[in-house]
Amino acid sequence: MNKYHTVCQTSEIADPGKQTFEIDDSIVVVFHLHGSFYCIDDVCTHDGGPLGDGELTGNCIACPRHGAKFDIQNGQAMTMPATEDTKSHDVKIDGDHLLVRLNDA
Repeated sequence: MNKYHTVCQTSEIADPGKQTFEIDDSIVVVFHLHGSFYCIDDVCTHDGGPLGDGELTGNCIACPRHGAKFDIQNGQAMTMPATEDTKSHDVKIDGDHLLVRLNDA
């Protein structure tokens, strides 16, 4: 059973902003946008590029390698050359702590 992991305090990520974390053996990016938090894998499904190094525009993050865009709210691949979604993960707030639960699918 996947459990929630405390990754930081909510005040540590600017709005809008992003921060990369390692949870177990996974690297994820947590986004803060318009008061909400989202989390996806830090992996472009096109060539494995680090999405956390990309530019956040609206609710999309662009891979710095080839420009593929992903929706930070659900990991959906929005533009070529990516054709597969990246994993999204559950986020919850507990007091002033931000917690992430890794999803298998």
